[in-house]
Amino acid sequence: MKYRALGKTGLIISEVGFGCIPIIRLPADEAVRVLQHAYGQGITFYDTANAYRDSEAKIGMAFQGIRDKVILATKTMKRDAAGAREHLETSLRMLKTDYIDLFQLHQVAQEKDWQSITASGGALEAAIKAKEEGKVRHIGITSHNLSMAIKLMKTGIFETIMFPFNFIEDAAKEEMISLAQESKMAFIAMKPFAGGAIDNAALAFKFLRQYPEAIVIPGFDSVSSVDEVLSFYEKNNTFSEQDNAAIEQVRQKLGKQFCRRCEYCQPCPQGVAITPAMGYPIVAARMSPAVSVEFSKGPMESVPKCVECGVCINRCPYELPIPEILKRNYALYEQHKQA
Repeated sequence: MKYRALGKTGLIISEVGFGCIPIIRLPADEAVRVLQHAYGQGITFYDTANAYRDSEAKIGMAFQGIRDKVILATKTMKRDAAGAREHLETSLRMLKTDYIDLFQLHQVAQEKDWQSITASGGALEAAIKAKEEGKVRHIGITSHNLSMAIKLMKTGIFETIMFPFNFIEDAAKEEMISLAQESKMAFIAMKPFAGGAIDNAALAFKFLRQYPEAIVIPGFDSVSSVDEVLSFYEKNNTFSEQDNAAIEQVRQKLGKQFCRRCEYCQPCPQGVAITPAMGYPIVAARMSPAVSVEFSKGPMESVPKCVECGVCINRCPYELPIPEILKRNYALYEQHKQA
């Protein structure tokens, strides 16, 4: 395992991190086993969120007694100071720690989110106060919207930016990665498998390893999945024309069905939570039906409000047939509710 600086934070982390959504579906003892195996293989950077059910609690159990050996990152989607502070205190309790190495304001994709976060009494205020108190060491931000992410990077407020990066969602390679390097800001690449849409791990990492500046945080749910990804880093990376052709085939297949979560379609005039509802099949593929239903209940119950007005289609830069996909996803959700 190689180690590197996390941007200008001064923290040193493993070149491969661990995205902790998948451990939601594991029994606690198995999750602890996978986490401890990853640590034994040299992984020291673990990313989770308050919203990821019992993920934080499982991490807390796994790393009791070695807290100073790991770098823990968590997130909040709250936009107000009180809500963000509540999430932080919950995270500290669940993770069994008195400080968070990296506290991130999550999924800031629209201007209204940014205005709420930076207003008096906003979430940024809570994060800064927590840093002054020593409960947070560094502050980062995440987004799925390219233009907003670049704006956030240019504020100079944050030390890390987390953004989707894989061979389907590769927009970050044009400006974000170089901007991060110029500003000494860590670029954390989430969703290396496009949230589960890419099933060829070797191909996914052949692409990603062309960009060593990116700190990749794949999700793991087994010892074997940890070992598989780490094995890619033991080999020389040669990216071929055949690899390009294979990637193009996957892109073509997913092009008109895959939601990039950019949120350009929002807000829906009828109140449909389009972005999370579009991603329901990916959530369902990573969790049991019962957990998927509970995890996605809010957005999925908004889908029947869709009147197929077409506003979202006109806004979507990828021209996705959003109402059609939502209907299909809702049918799957209903099926899971009956399971």
